[in-house]
Amino acid sequence: MDAPVIDLLQLYPRDMNIYGDWGNVLVLRKRLALRGYDVRLHEYNPGDTFPEQVDLVVGGGGQDSGQNKIQADLLAQGGRLRELADDGLPMLAVCGLYQLFGHRFTTHTGEVITGIGLLDAETVGGPTRLIGNTVLDSDEFGTVIGYENHSGLTTLGVEVQPFGRVTKGDGNNGTDGTEGARYRNVIATYLHGSLLPKNPAVADYLIRHAAERRYGSFNDVALDIPHEAEARTDAAARPR
Repeated sequence: MDAPVIDLLQLYPRDMNIYGDWGNVLVLRKRLALRGYDVRLHEYNPGDTFPEQVDLVVGGGGQDSGQNKIQADLLAQGGRLRELADDGLPMLAVCGLYQLFGHRFTTHTGEVITGIGLLDAETVGGPTRLIGNTVLDSDEFGTVIGYENHSGLTTLGVEVQPFGRVTKGDGNNGTDGTEGARYRNVIATYLHGSLLPKNPAVADYLIRHAAERRYGSFNDVALDIPHEAEARTDAAARPR
């Protein structure tokens, strides 16, 4: 009997893939494989053909120049991505793509980079960078651990919830205590490092919803990964 297939789409890896964001794809592929799934990885860059079958979307961060390179193409695909999100498809958008999943990003020079409005959020460029190890408290995922490095200051609207509340670090804007955004099965965050190796509960959330959306069920096999808990404890204890 053939193994079930999950189609994993990595958005704009050529221009939006810094601070270890590629590691998120590696974790998803490995955890799916350990549960008996085959993973078909699609890399989508500007001008490529958008795949017909998508079960899970992952996108990383990039500099302002990278956001400019993908902006027109992302706007062209915005309607499709919003429809997929509204239909419950799980997505992980990190840093630069988090900003462009919102309404707009106004850079520190006043340039406006229009987003796709998938998230009710907007970002303005701040005067300094917010950098360092970060820890969140999440009602759904418990303690979330990552690394932030951004100058954008993001404010959430009423249609989204934060990914978590900051217990170490600056989060969305350094003032309101929020970090990231949640909409349906979309998780958006500033946390690099990469995020998913340190946070298997978040990885399994994305995997579960991808499998259930496509097949109606999930092969929920408990994974025994040596030193996973110890690695999280060590990462959370690192100084800011």
